[in-house]
Amino acid sequence: MVEHRYLIVWFSSYNAQEVNKTLSSMMEKIEMLKLLGADVRPVPVVPWTDPDNYNHQAKRFAESIENAVWTNQFDNTANKRAHIETTGPEIWQETGGKVNAVVFGTGTGGTLGEKNPKVQVYLADPQGSVLYNYFKHGKLERSEGSSIAEGIGQGRLTNNLKDTPIDDAFLIKDTDAVEMVFRLLHEEGFFVGASSGLNVVGAVQAAKLMGPGHTIVTCLCDTGQKYYGKLFSRKILEEKGLLEAVPLQYRSSLHG
Repeated sequence: MVEHRYLIVWFSSYNAQEVNKTLSSMMEKIEMLKLLGADVRPVPVVPWTDPDNYNHQAKRFAESIENAVWTNQFDNTANKRAHIETTGPEIWQETGGKVNAVVFGTGTGGTLGEKNPKVQVYLADPQGSVLYNYFKHGKLERSEGSSIAEGIGQGRLTNNLKDTPIDDAFLIKDTDAVEMVFRLLHEEGFFVGASSGLNVVGAVQAAKLMGPGHTIVTCLCDTGQKYYGKLFSRKILEEKGLLEAVPLQYRSSLHG
């Protein structure tokens, strides 16, 4: 029997045996990976241009051992292709072709196939990412601040984002994303994470921009369970200056 070993970067798998993770990852995620049998190897958080960036370390490590694969999440254009072949057609089918705009944050790539050139594609980008300034102003400059959202936004233009037809971009503040997370939980019954909150804030901004009578699509792309130790912690929200973003009537649901 051939033993298959998987090198997973950033995201985990039940089959994972070797994992490179950054020190900025939540400890609960690291402990979960260990519980599933992963060999977790934290590395320093350094820029993409540094050879010790976790992506480069993961690539070298995968090349050094037998039966290993580096998934190369951000630059593997199979990610973009999957959305072109599945997500885009699903959106088109579910809306009966009446979609006017799509709004997504981006960690990996594009979303909607070229069904209708009139469909507006909006990028929702968190604080601290370069993508808002790139698509809005043509400059790879980080926006001010940092974000509580994980796995969203970028410090560079990845292969999955090159030639992506973005019509406009919204810079989403953490305060707005956090408020939306708690509104979705208590008003709509959706237990989601910060990336989903950011997406919905972006969709609301697109709706205000386009006006009534338009169909705008976004995605609830993460679960609040993975953010429970951070996004739903009174102590951490206070430390990050985000407690006031949680509507007063919903703060009783916070822990710690």
